[in-house]
Amino acid sequence: MSTVINQQLAETLTQMRVGNQAFLISFYQDNRDLFARWARRQHQLDPAAAHELLRTVLVDFYDQVADGRLTKMPADVRNHLYGMAQERMEAATRQSTGTEELPAAEARRRQRMLRLFRQLGSDSQLLLMYFYFKAFSFDKVAGKMGYANATVARLQKANCLRKLYEIMSRDQSETDGAAGISPSAG
Repeated sequence: MSTVINQQLAETLTQMRVGNQAFLISFYQDNRDLFARWARRQHQLDPAAAHELLRTVLVDFYDQVADGRLTKMPADVRNHLYGMAQERMEAATRQSTGTEELPAAEARRRQRMLRLFRQLGSDSQLLLMYFYFKAFSFDKVAGKMGYANATVARLQKANCLRKLYEIMSRDQSETDGAAGISPSAG
């Protein structure tokens, strides 16, 4: 019996990797009311917010499977997905209560980087987000961005980083100039 279940899980994973989302759709339809009750008890979410959370978690799960971060289907998929939802809710709580406060210097550095990052074009921002924050492979980045192949995605990422570096250098020069610091004063 266990081997049959393992084979079914492996087949489901394979189907998801090639874009078949039938498992996710049926999971959502079969479990959304149960998930909403759990979310109401655990996090005081109304049903609409719970359904949105479940959809978000299912998309995250699909992305993990599609880009190879999840290589083996969890034996208890429901428990795995509820755990992902729990992590999302805890992170949101920590963020909203400010319990993850950063030292002032680090907070300023991150705000500066975010401001500079936003000066990039939307395609550059998206490419860097896919690669660095979602951990997409170059093949997946190429597919998402419409590039011919992984090599083109790799070259585009290098261009984006070069642009960001130039923006950072320009900003640093302006900051140093405004502060009255000359390059030879060091």
